[in-house]
Amino acid sequence: MTFTWTAHRFAGGALALDVANSVILRFDAARRIDRFADVAAMDSFADAANRFGAESTRFGPLAPVVAESRAGLLRLREATDRHFRAAISANGRPELLADLLEAIAAVLRGPVHPGGPLPLDTATAQSALSLAASPEPDRLKICPNCGWLFLDRSRNSSRTWCDMAVCGNRNKAKRHYQRNKEETGR
Repeated sequence: MTFTWTAHRFAGGALALDVANSVILRFDAARRIDRFADVAAMDSFADAANRFGAESTRFGPLAPVVAESRAGLLRLREATDRHFRAAISANGRPELLADLLEAIAAVLRGPVHPGGPLPLDTATAQSALSLAASPEPDRLKICPNCGWLFLDRSRNSSRTWCDMAVCGNRNKAKRHYQRNKEETGR
């Protein structure tokens, strides 16, 4: 199956969150899709992050993860997801932060790539570290529609959806359908 990264896939607002969101329907075992299970999709993620990512100017051009570093990126992705989900739900646990910091350190200790674009795993580790040290943890949220993690950068911290054009509209359409169904009695 061919997959193309779109701007919607980068609604997290931070590279580490976009990487964490590469697992679609994470908590639905029957419908779960890991976009990084396909090496070609993982490799093309760096280029898409260059075009659509909120931190593209921060890191400059990103390079795909080298083959020997892919497992480290996946460990970092899962540690990022676990830590920030727990932190958002006010269920933060020190061991999850320790796991995240260990995953970050492992990536940063990985193969050195002098010159050229920054590898995706290194940029993701730096992004996760910045989020973990963020003075505004209340800006991290979970989309009630798709379950993705996102950074709310709205002025009054009132954003509800990871992407209003997708998840917000789906919710509006669902409510409209329910209202019409109740009004017609069907």
